[in-house]
Amino acid sequence: MAFLSKYFKFAERGTNIITESRAGLTTFMVMSYIIFVNPGILSGATNGKGPDFMATVVATCLAAGIMTVAMGLVANYPFAMAAGLGLNAVVAYDLINTRHMVWQDAMAVIAWEGIIITILVLTGLRQAVVRAIPMNLKRAIGIGIGLFILFIGLANAGFVVPGSGEPVTLGTFVQPTIVVFVFGLALALALMAKKVPGALLISILASTILAIVINYIMGTTAGTPDASGNAYTPAGFLAGSAVAPTKWFFDFSGSNFSTLFQPVGHLISVWTQPEVPFITVALVVFSLMLSDFFDTVGTVIGVGEEAGLLDKDGNLPGIERVLLVDSIGALAGGLMSTSSNTTYIESAAGVGEGGRTGFTAVVVGLLFLVAILFAPIAGIVPAQATAPALVVVGYLMFSGVKQMEWGEMDDLFPVLATIIVMPLTYSITNGLAAGFVSYVFLKVLHGKAREIHPLMWVVSLSFVVYFFIPWIQTFTK
Repeated sequence: MAFLSKYFKFAERGTNIITESRAGLTTFMVMSYIIFVNPGILSGATNGKGPDFMATVVATCLAAGIMTVAMGLVANYPFAMAAGLGLNAVVAYDLINTRHMVWQDAMAVIAWEGIIITILVLTGLRQAVVRAIPMNLKRAIGIGIGLFILFIGLANAGFVVPGSGEPVTLGTFVQPTIVVFVFGLALALALMAKKVPGALLISILASTILAIVINYIMGTTAGTPDASGNAYTPAGFLAGSAVAPTKWFFDFSGSNFSTLFQPVGHLISVWTQPEVPFITVALVVFSLMLSDFFDTVGTVIGVGEEAGLLDKDGNLPGIERVLLVDSIGALAGGLMSTSSNTTYIESAAGVGEGGRTGFTAVVVGLLFLVAILFAPIAGIVPAQATAPALVVVGYLMFSGVKQMEWGEMDDLFPVLATIIVMPLTYSITNGLAAGFVSYVFLKVLHGKAREIHPLMWVVSLSFVVYFFIPWIQTFTK
């Protein structure tokens, strides 16, 4: 115990092993959905053209477990890693379904993106970019991610849904799933108001129990799958969730490890396929690299701010270790056939429970590894049970708005663009791009070009290219 306390600096960061363990369990429960969502996208959504489903379950847990433990041990921060949503959708819908790449080639593209980002970290460029971001924009990143997380929670709960004549609208309150969400949110807020330790974890567990009861009362037989291949019970829960597990242990046959490292043999050949031109592969790698690069930067700054881990200049001490592990995670995710592994914004849930050190990450990583044995259990937690935790964490991160310095248009508009574009486009990278490009543009218009750090010019120009990549790709098909 003394060794752990000294290694992870419990006393220095005002925490202890019980708090860190509880935080790790909370983070794992909030992000454990990826164990099944990732295979559902890579295997289910590709109509048999992607990697095997069960093998992807194993690979997802294995990669997330190894990289998250590494994050905790090497960087000593409460950041968890797993296959990134959005990036895996690019692999499935764009590379495999649309461009007709074999899945090994698609994963090789991810591996190349990881290689490039790792080089950028080793040369110090990625860290330099973080330091070049103005303090107000750094704060805006955390606030924007808070709204993004809150919006994800509301969407997962069905509180907001796609509208017929408008982008989003209020969900149907007669759905039992809404009852579970409202119950969980009310419980989490009440427990936090009373300063009860483990408020978010208690809320998730209690909401899951309520969901299981409701699901059995209304029937657990799933209906016809929708356009995305997802089937739901009469109560509105995703099939397989909100039920007592019928199978406790995972099948460890050799075939369930068959996809690991298959992409290694495609690292060179992916650039020479006549069906997909070299320039197309290069543009996809660049786009993925830029997205992965800034998703992590935004997450680290935002969650680090919420945890009180940033210094007076808004920088995270030892960020190079965080970025190195994250970059290697992208490479490892490609080679292990799970898509890019990246730092999760859901890490903020553990921070909300008091997680401040790498021990939180180690707990999350070990639970992912254990989940290989007990994957059916992890799948019973419905999205509506974890949604309240995301809403509460979103609020906690948004509270950083009180530290903003409100200035003139050239300072204020980029902040607004960063904060609002993230949730509205469902992308951290898009929010950063809008904020950075408008920052440089407005500084120039106001005659303040000298205030722009040279790297901000480079990053903003890169984002301009990023915005035009879909148009450029129309000429390479």
